Parts: sequence; structure tokens; C-alpha cells
Amino acid sequence: MALNDIQFFSEDIDFTLKEKQKVRQWIASIIKAEGFKRIGELNFIFCSDSYLLEINKQYLDHDTFTDIVTFDSSESQDTIAGDIFISIDRIDDNATKFGVTQRDELHRVIIHGVLHLCGYLDKKKEDKELMTNKENSSLLARLF
Repeated sequence: MALNDIQFFSEDIDFTLKEKQKVRQWIASIIKAEGFKRIGELNFIFCSDSYLLEINKQYLDHDTFTDIVTFDSSESQDTIAGDIFISIDRIDDNATKFGVTQRDELHRVIIHGVLHLCGYLDKKKEDKELMTNKENSSLLARLF
């Protein structure tokens, strides 16, 4: 899997992801464990609440704040590709709300987006439980 195809950007905020290469390796290991053979272009875009709210309104017709919006651009079943927008404002607020570190909350949301690209859903109760279990096991699999 080409780790260089996993990229990190920021829009409208000053944010730099720490330990990028380790995060790339971790993401790739989760994707591989889910049975995918390749990573296409996988972009993580860190932004503000207001930036993500506009995306949520424009593309999903949702007028609510959210921590993540995921767009799948995969062209084959064995390849993961997409754009994952993450609100750092929501990450900070949720980390405080749930009593976890900003790093852990950020990593949970990063892997949440990856799991969506792997085909996991979270609207129904049973889907949400499975997603949460996958997030938890993914966080435990971090080696950094």
C-alpha cells in the first residue's frame, strides 16, 4: 500500500497533524485488515466548524455542526479513496465533553472516516455499535 497516497491538509485553520508517518502506517494497517488491497488518493482535510458546516449544507443538505464528512471516490471494490473533512473545533469540544485527549478524539474521528470508506455505516443502532467497536479496536491497534 502506498503511504504517500494518504495526505493531510488544513483549510481555514492553522493545524498540523503530529506523527504523520505513523498515522499513515496505522491507517494503512486498518485498511489492509479490512481486506482492501490498495489506497487510492486519500485526503484528510482539517478545518473549522464553519467550513465543515458549509460543506454539510452544500453537499448533504444538513444544517448542523458535525465532526466529520466523508466523500468516497473509490473506483474499484479493492481500493480505498476519498476526501475526509474533519472539524478541529468539534474534535476539541468532544475531547473535553468525553474526557479524552484531543489526540485520541482526533484519531477516533480519522479512523471513523476510514471505516466509512470501508463500508461501515452508523445511522442504525446496531450499525453504530459495530462502528464504535471497530473504532475502539483500531485505537487499540495503534503502535504509537
